[in-house]
Amino acid sequence: MNKIYYIFLFLLLTSVSGCRIGYSFSGASISPEMKTISVQFFPNQAPLFQPTLSNVFTESLKDKMTSQTSLELVNTIGDLNFEGEITNYSTNPVAIQGNETASLNRLTISVRVKFTNAKDPKLNFDRSFSQYTDYESTRSLGSAENELIPLVVDKLVEDVFNAALTNW
Repeated sequence: MNKIYYIFLFLLLTSVSGCRIGYSFSGASISPEMKTISVQFFPNQAPLFQPTLSNVFTESLKDKMTSQTSLELVNTIGDLNFEGEITNYSTNPVAIQGNETASLNRLTISVRVKFTNAKDPKLNFDRSFSQYTDYESTRSLGSAENELIPLVVDKLVEDVFNAALTNW
């Protein structure tokens, strides 16, 4: 009985070793043939313009990709490529009180991302992502955005990362 168990275990291990997909602790599943990644600059095309938003989003996406994968970031087009634009940057009241004033405002940021996988084109996508965070209406957007933008951008970057590199 023990001998059969070891033979079965040996056969199982040798058959599985032929299939390779790279996994990381971040949940990303990246084919071992992928070597490079590129993130193009995301221009701000939103009607309400925030001057630092393009840089913050682009650099945050680069940081996420380099810290959560073993891929080399390149300036040209990589095996995996991200490009797109910021399409919305807006603030709106969300928690209306009895006296018809807002107690909270919501900062919303949306991006359109075109993801290209040079080795597996069926994984390509071109889609929009949107995230938000709420803040007290007693604060102006100008006084709050240095704190709020990184919060919303982190959520967006996580969504983009998950859409492109996790196969859940």
